[in-house]
Amino acid sequence: MDNNTKIEEQNENEAAAKIGDGLDELCSALCKIDDVNLMKDFFACLLTPAELSDIAMRWLLVREIDKGTTQREIARMFGMSLCKITRGSRELKKENSAFRQVLDIYKQIQKDSEK
Repeated sequence: MDNNTKIEEQNENEAAAKIGDGLDELCSALCKIDDVNLMKDFFACLLTPAELSDIAMRWLLVREIDKGTTQREIARMFGMSLCKITRGSRELKKENSAFRQVLDIYKQIQKDSEK
């Protein structure tokens, strides 16, 4: 391994560490926000309209999978590939799935708001 390759690897490792730190900071800040409008505004500033749409669509597909909607029906509903839907389905089935946990939190919020 030459010196340039070692330097490139070191730079990549440092960048990955910074990205991890940045994600930790962002997640910590987002956990403190309890204002839906502020959160929406923040995401609108952070993400492009296409990225925002993609995230919202992925959330909707996870909700539909949870409701029992078939993958083909979801593909037709949202005009998305079966690959994306299959990924969401796989993530929901994983043990300790973050998708499942967040979906359960959302469902509890919905239930509490109906009372």
